Amino acid sequence: MSKNVRISLYILVPIILWMISGQFVEDSAPTIKPKNELTSVIIAKSSSAFFAPRIILNSSATSEKRVKVMAKTSGEVMPHNISQGQWVSQGQVLCKLGVVELNRTEVKAPFRGYIERIVKPGNLLSRGEVCAVIIELDPLTFVAEVPEVDIKNVIQGQNVLITLVTGETIASKLSFVSKSATPSTRSFRVEVEVKNPQGSIRNGITGTMEITTNKILANKISPSILLLSDEGILGVRIVNAGNVVEFLPIRIIEDTENGVWVSGIPNAANLIVRGQGFVETGQTVEVSQL
Repeated sequence: MSKNVRISLYILVPIILWMISGQFVEDSAPTIKPKNELTSVIIAKSSSAFFAPRIILNSSATSEKRVKVMAKTSGEVMPHNISQGQWVSQGQVLCKLGVVELNRTEVKAPFRGYIERIVKPGNLLSRGEVCAVIIELDPLTFVAEVPEVDIKNVIQGQNVLITLVTGETIASKLSFVSKSATPSTRSFRVEVEVKNPQGSIRNGITGTMEITTNKILANKISPSILLLSDEGILGVRIVNAGNVVEFLPIRIIEDTENGVWVSGIPNAANLIVRGQGFVETGQTVEVSQL
């Protein structure tokens, strides 16, 4: 279940239960509360801490070099010991042609890479035809797109954990953060360069990229105390020094299994943790500590 869905449920479920329960309760005479009797709420001191938010993105591996190595002359491909799926070194001969122009008979690898396709001996090659397709697998680059709402927290050099669909994990750092948004998605390209000397990571494989951003001061709270203001703003209610209720807008940073990390709450604020749904901003209340 996504973070946004969970937060919506935290807010909607109490409202729905309250509406349903009202249909089955018989009308009764309203209880008149004495003017000097205050509504009671339970409060707890907020505690700020430094927290490093994580941004989790879909990513895929891509080779920076994928080259079609072409013949410079025509002729028959002579026998060779290079086959598809083999690693070759830079300058290694891929195809040797039986022709008179001796200085053009050898087609060599432009870099160390992996042979994805190569012409078999006995075939005829014309000038400009492909002898082999070679890809560079070391290094590989993992690419992802960061939403514009999160890009301000993403900086080159931050730690990254990539989890491949195969279950393997790769620890690295952000090597590139774009300054220009992709027009169609308004997201920003980020890259992680990964060493792959044995070629064990395949070109095009997908996985999740988890970026650990820089630490910020935040509060971890229970989602049950979240509220929506009349204007539809997400926040919490606190009690000030005069026991008057205030509403604080907050921003959700990360939703975890044991609480929600948010910004916008001062350290040591008196959070209303019980009874927040029965009081209003500006109301004086009677408080007790959790």
